[in-house]
Amino acid sequence: MPTIGVDKQALFKALGREYTTEEFDDLCFDFGIELDEDTSTSERPVINDRQEPAQLKIEIPANRYDMLCIEGISLMLNIFNGKTSSPNYQLVSPLDGKIQTMTVAKETMQVRPYVSGAILRNITFTQARYESFIALQDKLHQNLARQRTLVAIGTHDLDTIQGPFTYEALPPDDIVFVPLNQKKKMNATELMKFYETDKHLSRYLHIIRDSPVYPVILDANRTVCSMPPIINSDHSKISPRTKNVFIDVTATDRTKVELVTNILVAMFSQYTNEPFTVEPIQVISEHNSESRQVPDLAPRKAEVEISYVNNCCGLSLSAKEICELLKRMSYSAIPSKSSKDLIDVSIPPTRADVLHQCDIMEDVAIAYGFNKLPRPSTSNSGTVAQPLMINKLSDIVRLEAAMAGWSEVMPLILCSHDENFAWLNRKDNGEAIELANPKTAEYQVVRTSLLPGLLKTVRENKHHSVPIKIFEVSDVAFKDMSLERKSRNERHFAAAWYGKTSGFEIVHGLMDRIMLMLKSAFITREEGLEGNRVKESSYWIEEEDNSTFFEGHAASIHAKFGGKEHIIGVFGILHPTVLENYELRYPVSTLEMNIEVFL
Repeated sequence: MPTIGVDKQALFKALGREYTTEEFDDLCFDFGIELDEDTSTSERPVINDRQEPAQLKIEIPANRYDMLCIEGISLMLNIFNGKTSSPNYQLVSPLDGKIQTMTVAKETMQVRPYVSGAILRNITFTQARYESFIALQDKLHQNLARQRTLVAIGTHDLDTIQGPFTYEALPPDDIVFVPLNQKKKMNATELMKFYETDKHLSRYLHIIRDSPVYPVILDANRTVCSMPPIINSDHSKISPRTKNVFIDVTATDRTKVELVTNILVAMFSQYTNEPFTVEPIQVISEHNSESRQVPDLAPRKAEVEISYVNNCCGLSLSAKEICELLKRMSYSAIPSKSSKDLIDVSIPPTRADVLHQCDIMEDVAIAYGFNKLPRPSTSNSGTVAQPLMINKLSDIVRLEAAMAGWSEVMPLILCSHDENFAWLNRKDNGEAIELANPKTAEYQVVRTSLLPGLLKTVRENKHHSVPIKIFEVSDVAFKDMSLERKSRNERHFAAAWYGKTSGFEIVHGLMDRIMLMLKSAFITREEGLEGNRVKESSYWIEEEDNSTFFEGHAASIHAKFGGKEHIIGVFGILHPTVLENYELRYPVSTLEMNIEVFL
């Protein structure tokens, strides 16, 4: 969780009273944040003959991006303490009625396709407010924006530039401007080389370096405002004397571009002449149907069930009481007219962390007071967890294999491409999930078989006495474009015998034991042994021609469930080339089967 340092006296002034360290610690706990340190109780550095002001270092939940600055912290705590109400953010058009526009070029789809923005007009900065404004941008860049890879913010003195604005993507040599706090004009290619050694900006250069075009914000005179996500132009830089701030936000993520814009303008719109008012801009992006007016500061609508809140919290609150508690957490709430068990809730534009009624229920509990919640005895609340069916089945298989004298191992789920395919004499069929940027050659793909892990385990323990009998029950993974996440897991059971003899009959016996335990009837496919013995499920083996195994010494495992036949696994004696690849000098017999089919 991020830790935010704020000026102690400035925060207490905003809260309207002085607190002892213990009192403020209690307030933070009640609200769900944590006071990490009060530097007034320790020695502080002296800078320019002045001691650094006392700071409060407050730990903020990772999902509360609206509290990454003193403005957000003081506003939320004042609402919680009942000293102010939740602000009503409003969009206000300029006096001439002409809303600034941002026209997006189609070429931006190649690098950073989304843009948003806003104008804070007639804002009053002090040095402290200005520094907080810059610091919030930096914190959003590091957290929500993932080091500017997802979102980048640019802020400009609107009085130095002229709309309408355009967002384009141009070849690097065509982008020429003076970077922020520099004197020399340079093109984007020269700029990227210039900042290679910069401690702060060098970490962002890779985001667009390899792109044939770079994103750029231009005003009506083709003056460069910024080249996101790297740097702004010195021409439009802001200062504590700036009165009108133009904000551009570019992104690769549609959701986060709006969220970052909302948080930034919501926190600092309180310093405009009309507090909590923001001037919108019109984004014109016809090529991807993203034309719209931004920012959208309208509260989101949600419903919460009174019975759900009371059951989760162990309370018996009325609709009116819940509404009052939600107001302390910056919501607006009224009893629903459609149902006596519902409350209509308006969620502030800065609270993107509220996704479900459970989040609203949590805020009700915070406002009520965690320490005040009833504490039921274990006789009322004690429960026994129920395992997932796949995990229960896995435990049964583990127990049977262990009681048969086999030792369980737990190798890593990642392996190299060769270990998963070439070393097993298998061809890559395109189903393996590959890592986009593997750090080492040893971890390139997510395994599609448990055999590489077992064989590497044997290789690292081959100095032990033989035979070595090991097994694993775990997941393999495959690409599956039909699913939302484009991949799926599959639970497998695998075993390996390593000894002076082949051990084929040993792994065959283990397979029979597992299948017997799973209550499957054995079919030999010999005359007279079929018929009445087969009921709901059955299995048999057939000779398998598989390059992983020694020719004529492998068998596939077939099973029938509900009249439908499945090939669920294979076992056999590994081919000598496989043994050579894994540096094994004795024969190895392996078994691998999919156990999910038994569910």
